[in-house]
Amino acid sequence: MNYPILPMPPELWPAVRDIYAQGIATGNATFETELPDWEKWDASHRKDCRLVALETFEKDTELVVPLEKLTVLGWAALSPVSSRRVYAGVAEVSVYVATAARGRGVGKALLQTLVHESEANGIWTLQAGIFPENTTSISLHRSCGFREVGVRRRIGQLRGVWRDVLLLERRSLSVGA
Repeated sequence: MNYPILPMPPELWPAVRDIYAQGIATGNATFETELPDWEKWDASHRKDCRLVALETFEKDTELVVPLEKLTVLGWAALSPVSSRRVYAGVAEVSVYVATAARGRGVGKALLQTLVHESEANGIWTLQAGIFPENTTSISLHRSCGFREVGVRRRIGQLRGVWRDVLLLERRSLSVGA
């Protein structure tokens, strides 16, 4: 199914935050345990590669739909990996899908669009750190051209338990080639 994928306006932050909360609750999506406020989230993500996937509209839907009537199914964004200029074209991927929308192709649509947007904005390498238990996310990233770089053993603690993180990356074939 095709989902409208749009740049994320700040007005949709509450829906994005709710989906992020669902990911945090799984215990297998992030080391984060608390939701950031908009200012913290905004400061830690690139301004040019922030996307939301929306529920499709009925054919008889009005042409202009108010933001508050949109159903956000998932979001994707990039974070810089370093402030050093040499790594300006390297970014870390975040992809989160609402619990009710999982298994519908939303994540793949978001990640494919994010790859395209990243290349349009000069990004040559995307990286993702994924808990090995999150097999769905690993499969999603592999299906979009990511390869396994290695495992970072016991890289951090989540709720008092040391966790491994699988490092994946995707090198652009068009940017920096």
